[in-house]
Amino acid sequence: MSFRLMTSAAALALTAGVAQADYTLHVVHINDLHSRIEPINKYDSTCKAEDNAEGKCFGGVARVATKIAELREQLKDENVIVLDAGDQYQGSLMYTTYKGDVEIEMMEKIGFDAMAVGNHEFDDGDEGLLKLADGVSFPVISGNLDVSQSNLLAGKVGNHTVLEVGGQKIGIISALATDTVETSSPSDAVIFQDEIQSLQADVDALGAEGVDKIIALTHVGVKKDMEIAGAVTGVDAVVGGHSHTKFSNTEDGAMAYPTMVGDVPVVQAYAYSKYVGHLTLTFDDAGNVTSATGDTILLDASVAEDPAIVARVAELAGPIEEMKNRVVASTDTAIDGERGSCRAMECAMGNLVAGAMLDRVKDQGVEIAIQNGGGLRASIDAGEVTMGEVLTVLPFQNTLSTFEVTGATIVAALENGVSKMEEGAGRFPQVAGMSYTVDPAAEAGSRISEVMVGGAPIDLEKTYGVVSNNYVRNGGDGYKMFRDAQNAYDYGPDLADVTAEYIAAQGGVIPALDGRIKIKQ
Repeated sequence: MSFRLMTSAAALALTAGVAQADYTLHVVHINDLHSRIEPINKYDSTCKAEDNAEGKCFGGVARVATKIAELREQLKDENVIVLDAGDQYQGSLMYTTYKGDVEIEMMEKIGFDAMAVGNHEFDDGDEGLLKLADGVSFPVISGNLDVSQSNLLAGKVGNHTVLEVGGQKIGIISALATDTVETSSPSDAVIFQDEIQSLQADVDALGAEGVDKIIALTHVGVKKDMEIAGAVTGVDAVVGGHSHTKFSNTEDGAMAYPTMVGDVPVVQAYAYSKYVGHLTLTFDDAGNVTSATGDTILLDASVAEDPAIVARVAELAGPIEEMKNRVVASTDTAIDGERGSCRAMECAMGNLVAGAMLDRVKDQGVEIAIQNGGGLRASIDAGEVTMGEVLTVLPFQNTLSTFEVTGATIVAALENGVSKMEEGAGRFPQVAGMSYTVDPAAEAGSRISEVMVGGAPIDLEKTYGVVSNNYVRNGGDGYKMFRDAQNAYDYGPDLADVTAEYIAAQGGVIPALDGRIKIKQ
């Protein structure tokens, strides 16, 4: 296949003069819903009653269903596919309580044509992904996963799928980030292959079958999506997820929708059910893309909620409503837990959670707290704080882990934590009881300096008491150096409970940022 790079003006001109043989495909897509079954507020957290009354709620599956149904109706005489780029699982009490059943039910109600495996689909091991693959009626795919050795997943996750739409074959290929072994819990039987190599192999296989229209539905993050668009020959578009990147032609600070890499359009639709993406591709009769246009659609109060789904969600929420609405504390200021903050710099939520961990075990000889930024999933607004909000911030049911390691191991851990900060990786270390400086421009592995513990330079030979969460202590997010820690105890109280009690104890006053993490300019 060959491609031609189109400017916006050229695309419009070509669209105006479409030849009879041209074929237009509408790609409707979401990604990283993260169990936001119910609507969210501007902090991507639980939507309170007052938010709803003021029209400040976004998303939720009832709005996703409405918007996708509207697009299907508007385009009923055209060619439409609906795709999900992964991470339906993990992020709210709906997942914590029902372990995927609700997400599966809602995906079936909305109706998708294909879904990419996201890393969080492995959060409950291979069994969690098996439940999803068996529970939905559409293909769940990931071409760089070899599951042939898994007695659970063999034959359940395909490399690719082909959709018949308007008399044309549309190939859907997929890849999952290879660091999923660090960010989630696939078994050793799941073998990860290079994303670009596996995608190219799938393009070649589909091409041999005569499929000349191919979309990469990926869960690898926007940086890797750009690499894929530039490196994989024969891909017509990349519809991605994982990095929660905002693409929009109307919102400040967003990437253009689509963003072109050479001749290939790349798109995402942020996360948390807040947007639906709509990409329109026009192909000539040789299978070449001649136009790529579209935008994300904000699911605000102007989008009606599907009443049947609203009723069903209310029924499912019943058993957890009391716990979710229980007021556990208050805060006089909003607490920033935004992904762009907590994975790149000192953030208020990181200070809060790390401080809560350290406060809980300070009488046990523990001096340092380390919390992975990716474990912080939302902000909290000022005012009353409900347990539902705390659990939206900390949905993983992690427990406090205490252990002992040397100062040299702590420095190695910090180097791991900042090694992928330019990618927005979840391993970024939020800390308490210590401070450090990071140089993002330095080579990974040599970025950390000026590490202080309790106001004194870290002693590389000394053994320190550390508190973290059980995920990090057991090697999650690349923290493998903690696996062999001394005197490890992984079964402390739930981190969400610890944090809720700590907020309450602060009497509404949340400590300000204090420079414990310095970013060298």
